[in-house]
Amino acid sequence: MSIIHDLLASAVESGASDVHLKFGKGPILRISGALVASRFDALSAEDLTEIVDDIMPPHLTEPYASFHEADFSHEEEGVGRFRVNVFKAQQIPALAMRHVKTNIATCEELNLPPQIAELSKIKRGIVLLAGTTGSGKSTTLAALVNEINRTQDRRIITVEDPIEYLFQDERATITQREVGLDTVSYERSLRYLLRQDPDVIMIGEMRDEVSIMIAMLASETGHLIFSSVHANTASQAIPRILDVFPSHERDKTRLAMSENLRAVVCQRLVPSIQGGVVPAVEILINSPTVRKLLVRNQLDILAQAVEKGKEDGMQSFNQSCYDLITAGKITEADGMAASSNPEALRMNLQGIFLDESSGILQT
Repeated sequence: MSIIHDLLASAVESGASDVHLKFGKGPILRISGALVASRFDALSAEDLTEIVDDIMPPHLTEPYASFHEADFSHEEEGVGRFRVNVFKAQQIPALAMRHVKTNIATCEELNLPPQIAELSKIKRGIVLLAGTTGSGKSTTLAALVNEINRTQDRRIITVEDPIEYLFQDERATITQREVGLDTVSYERSLRYLLRQDPDVIMIGEMRDEVSIMIAMLASETGHLIFSSVHANTASQAIPRILDVFPSHERDKTRLAMSENLRAVVCQRLVPSIQGGVVPAVEILINSPTVRKLLVRNQLDILAQAVEKGKEDGMQSFNQSCYDLITAGKITEADGMAASSNPEALRMNLQGIFLDESSGILQT
């Protein structure tokens, strides 16, 4: 029997969000964004192999042996649920484990701008969460889905790889499917999804042509779609999706996006003065101006539309960081680190606001 139970119990008790296991070193915990050594001894190759054998789902044993990496969920009895990535490093197993909390925070508890919760009231269309790995996309998606769960009588289906939050039905009826356990692949599950009578669909990630096109089709037939995409800013999320398609299909996809996209929310987690982290949030809303830019293929000025779109509920990372700094929630140094344009933010904090995009959106 491996040390995994005691290790994970200790990590949860310490408030760790992540556990890192590697050869020749004691387990490392990520607590409030910082890496902290645990009380456990250095791990041998045998220790790591035993841990992998203990927690690896049977259906992944053969793929892991062939490809030397695997993603899955692990439920440790009496401790909690974890998202696990196992991989080989110098031919020895290594693990990264993310604690998946069963308590789903509200948008307000996550310190998200109030317009984020309003996205749960949309009846049809696509809402995307963007950001890098570890930026809180999954947590915000869960908050939005659970807002619908608490307030609306709707049928919700999720397809995730792996499941990160477990929902309990309140007003909504929710079915969660995990790739590898409940369905063979994203592609296969999504092809049958619309026959399962959903009102709201959460796709863990927009990762290929199939997931994007089915999301478009579902939106066009009256469904609300939530998903995530890896992008550094809200305005970059749309080109990132278009890049998935062959060049001859991008115009058609872009026009479909102009009709079906409702919003893109991009997050960066910033250390909080009070401890923990708070999200700096960029919001792109598919306003008439944004829709016109999509139709005309003027994607290079979407960022300026975000800067000028406050009346439509939009905000840039700089505007978010400015608000967090002036509210005393984050330090100026941390705000600068999270900013897309630190020099402009520094000027804003000195009371200087230049409208560099003046006139650029006149069409």
